[in-house]
Amino acid sequence: MGHDTGDKPAATMAIDSALVRELAELLADTGLSEIEVEDGARKIRVARTLTAAPVAHMVAAPAAAVAAPAAAAPAPAADAAPAAADLAGAVKSPMVGTCYLTPEPGAPAFIAVGQAVKAGDTLLIVEAMKVMNPITAPATGTIKAILVENAQPVEYDQPLVVIG
Repeated sequence: MGHDTGDKPAATMAIDSALVRELAELLADTGLSEIEVEDGARKIRVARTLTAAPVAHMVAAPAAAVAAPAAAAPAPAADAAPAAADLAGAVKSPMVGTCYLTPEPGAPAFIAVGQAVKAGDTLLIVEAMKVMNPITAPATGTIKAILVENAQPVEYDQPLVVIG
């Protein structure tokens, strides 16, 4: 009997490589770091390791994405360029998640470039695993640049906002 029970878990853990590939593609498409699926006794968890190199590469992409739509409004483009070069006052993401600039869809943004903020003021929200995490100003200052767009996936330690 002991031999039969030993075979049974092996049979239930047969790997569905197509499902694993599909989950891995879903991770890449959504920017998530891991995903877990449970189907009866079978549980599959796919995770990827996030390294510092892609984070540094991702920093340039949002700045470029912000500059392109700003062609119609020259002032924000001018503010974004020095901010990308000098991130001394950058507030960075404490986690991987999705960044929201408004408290709810259709509401005004928490902050705008040029706006004065006090320490503790909510700058934006990073949603991770269905939990909304307010990101607050670490100190009093003025918003110099917003380096992310609404509903943009963000990585751990990615610069979000520059306060000067």
